[in-house]
Amino acid sequence: MADHPTYPPPGEPIGARPDLPVCPRHPDRATGLRCVRCDRPACPECLREASVGYQCVDCVNQGRASVRRPRTFVGAQFSQRLVVTPVLIAVNVLLFAITAAQAGSVATNQRADLFADLVMYTPAVAADGQWWRLVTSGFLHFGPLHLALNMIALYVLGRDLEPVFGRARFSALYGVSLLGGGVAVYLFGGLGTVVAGASGAVYGLMGAMLVAVLRLKLNPGPALGVIGLNVVLSFTLPGISLLGHIGGLVVGALLTAGLVYAPAPRRATWQAGAVVAAVAVLVVLALVRTGQLV
Repeated sequence: MADHPTYPPPGEPIGARPDLPVCPRHPDRATGLRCVRCDRPACPECLREASVGYQCVDCVNQGRASVRRPRTFVGAQFSQRLVVTPVLIAVNVLLFAITAAQAGSVATNQRADLFADLVMYTPAVAADGQWWRLVTSGFLHFGPLHLALNMIALYVLGRDLEPVFGRARFSALYGVSLLGGGVAVYLFGGLGTVVAGASGAVYGLMGAMLVAVLRLKLNPGPALGVIGLNVVLSFTLPGISLLGHIGGLVVGALLTAGLVYAPAPRRATWQAGAVVAAVAVLVVLALVRTGQLV
């Protein structure tokens, strides 16, 4: 590595060469050095080593700003920093803590008033118009084990999907999958069933993972294995909402197909249209179901 440029020579005080230009950032410093990019004078403190010579800090910053960040096959700017995933986990944990505090019990937090107001309960949606339950129920959990399992799955899937899909697309995918799970329960579930949990959205992320793997022409075996195992558990374990899981899985996979196979020209417009269309279809299905129940 080349040594950092030094000027003036050792022993000669700064400003002792009035015939030399001064550094724009430090007018009290005369310098014989220049930026190889803009050719402006610059003192050693204001120069940074480049591939050829030295550049001033202004040119370095300008160059960094003009560099285009890489985009993924979905059209999102790739970033390893997770934002949406930890926020979603925090919201789920916060609501669990609130319901546990209201109920005075961690194991039976479903006794809380807030839980009763937000959980998925078909008669409350159909007769009382409490549509928010289709979504809010996806942020509630029955006990700490239910919460822990879903949050671990959310983190594992979000860690892989959020950097690739970007924050906006990942948020849309999670939200629409969650809504899909709630609508599936509303359409086909029993009238007295009480359903809660982020499983519908998590299964939507599983479906997204499978579609993304197929789009990239990778081996789908591991993704299919994970989905198959979870579907089998949904059938065999008691107290699990199979409809919510399947609804989230199907909706998440279909929406992801709309995102990853969108035509490159005006891709963002096509993807936004896919999200709006998915929400519109789910809303229409819920309204039709309401008309059948009321």
